[in-house]
Amino acid sequence: MSSTRNTVGLSVNQKKWIYIAISFAAMMIIKNVTFPSSITIINGAELTATGQEALSVLVLALLLWITEAIPFHFTGILAMALLSVFGVDSFANIVKVGFGNINVIFFIGVFILSAFINKSGLGKRLVNICLSITGNSTKFILLGFIVTGVILSMWISNMAVAAMLMPLAKSLLDEEGVEPLKSNFGKALMMSVAWGSLIGGFGTPAGNGPNPLAIGFMKDMAGVDVSFLDWMKYGVPISIILIPVAWGLLMLVFKPEMTHLKKSNEEIRKEFKNQPKLSRDEIVTLIIFIVTVLTWIFSAQLKKLLGIDLPIALPIAFTSMLFFFPGVSTIKYKEIEKSMSWSSIILVLSGVSLGMVLYDSGVANWIALGLLGRIENLSPILMVFVVVLSVSIMNITLSSATVSASIVIPIIIGLAMNIGVHTMALAFPAALASSLAFILITSTPTNVIAYSAGYFSIKDFAKVGVIMTVFSCIVVAVVMYGVGLMTGLY
Repeated sequence: MSSTRNTVGLSVNQKKWIYIAISFAAMMIIKNVTFPSSITIINGAELTATGQEALSVLVLALLLWITEAIPFHFTGILAMALLSVFGVDSFANIVKVGFGNINVIFFIGVFILSAFINKSGLGKRLVNICLSITGNSTKFILLGFIVTGVILSMWISNMAVAAMLMPLAKSLLDEEGVEPLKSNFGKALMMSVAWGSLIGGFGTPAGNGPNPLAIGFMKDMAGVDVSFLDWMKYGVPISIILIPVAWGLLMLVFKPEMTHLKKSNEEIRKEFKNQPKLSRDEIVTLIIFIVTVLTWIFSAQLKKLLGIDLPIALPIAFTSMLFFFPGVSTIKYKEIEKSMSWSSIILVLSGVSLGMVLYDSGVANWIALGLLGRIENLSPILMVFVVVLSVSIMNITLSSATVSASIVIPIIIGLAMNIGVHTMALAFPAALASSLAFILITSTPTNVIAYSAGYFSIKDFAKVGVIMTVFSCIVVAVVMYGVGLMTGLY
């Protein structure tokens, strides 16, 4: 039997056509069915005809992304085109929202920096330093990447941390000859880059965009002041507990096919000790890398000093271009161009377009109120769990944690005030849940950076991500309730 056929005689292409047919059928059913008012109007939020059409396209995109029937980035473009064909918005506006996004520059800069880290040999050197600490055990290497990601992303943007760690993980996997999409170790290690970055975002207000957004909403809407330390009382324990959860889950679902690297610990120590001096290209890359990271870390201070806004894309827009100034590096652009993952850029930007259309059409608000409208009858710990789970579901439909937070947190603050619950008791876990982007690649650029290396599929990510999301919801709810009892929040 041909390798392209499965046990029931269907070829890979035939299966993909079936998935495509099912996806389009589901879209047309949702687009054309007449829902009763009990569904279209929930707690004052209405699913309009335009919103229903946008919802149908979302279902199509989710099914095609999960089944991998067509390349992921083309699914995003198809969704944008269908939104325009259905009259939800003009094609120009839909494209502008995503492809006019600042993340375009961020991703280009990240891929350039990552390529230079690998091409210069700096990545191999940094991996040797990492291995000198963890040894050659694959399970401890995996833990090392998760812990590093968590610690860094408490203070630096999730995207920035993933941008730092991805090339290091790729250098290690390249050196070991790990085959993309086939190696469990490759899948687990590259997912740990994304997961560690996401988990660390819980720890401090600086860790993730929705965190300061939630603090601002609580201050403006309810007059509740949340200090940096107040946040850490809840956020840091959650991050710490999720480290072994993430590590154990990745080891269980993607058990590495090798317990140790090819090198022995003695060889690792010897190689680390006998490394040659830094080459010119390594020194240049290291300086640019450090300048980029320091600019990210001290962006708030630089903003005050310079009097200009410093979004995450701006520093790397400058620093990544320095490589191409005459005489700066011996590595040519043609070599770097091969490492540019344009498909990943298209994927996340088309996802942003889809998410913003869902927001503008009212679908996001309808989903949020539908999920959260009856929580007042639940016990405090169940109330927190439902809030966290609901926001996690919202993350699937909206390709931006900040957009999810901006929709859900004001609704939750209003609910908390109406039912007599402390605002922080519900708004805080909602903000934390905005970082629970473990299911879809498109939920956050942090995932796209790890995915762009090519070692795991969207299906791989979703398979383990669903389990991680459930565990994370439980951990957030239990820690929030436990610490909340000690601090008088509940």
